[in-house]
Amino acid sequence: MFYEPGRGHGLPRDPFKALVAPRPIGWFTTLNADGGVNLAPYSYFNAMADDPPVVCFSAGGPGRVKDSARNAAERGEFVHNLVTWDLREQMNATSEEVGPGIDEARLAGLDLAPCELVEPPRVAASPVSLECRYMRTVEIPQNGGDGPNLVVFGEVVGVHIGDDCLVGGRFDPEALEVVARLGYADYAVVAGAFRMPRPGLRD
Repeated sequence: MFYEPGRGHGLPRDPFKALVAPRPIGWFTTLNADGGVNLAPYSYFNAMADDPPVVCFSAGGPGRVKDSARNAAERGEFVHNLVTWDLREQMNATSEEVGPGIDEARLAGLDLAPCELVEPPRVAASPVSLECRYMRTVEIPQNGGDGPNLVVFGEVVGVHIGDDCLVGGRFDPEALEVVARLGYADYAVVAGAFRMPRPGLRD
């Protein structure tokens, strides 16, 4: 089949998100203007550079700017927490649409831990957390939508890695059963990894 986005596809659900998969899940803690904690997952998330290390997430949504995007821009900081199999239910619980003053971490029964360089806390049970300083927000125009598509960029200024997550000096996402987003209500766990060094490189 072939279809043009925005002109109908004849399927029960738009397949676009399922076609760009798997996608890493950005699970972000931010602080609102009153210092309250917000925790929310975003599947439009990735690393964009490594010198300096930069991550970004897209916070599009109907009707209003998402709390994570607003808080990151206003407070200048945010934290990404890695989602693993053991944290899948808590991550899903924090995706619920609740009011801006509600602490999703508390709703999900998660403990938080302080960061070293930024004010927002990290998810204590997450094996990896990236402390980020806000860089900028880029708005992508919508085709007749009722809310902005905002892509938030941040520089990673601090990295937390659990000591037991390193095997022979390498981080092993397969051993930790890192979770990725597919499409619809489908997720995947990193498994069956294989190594394939680039031509001319040993490692």
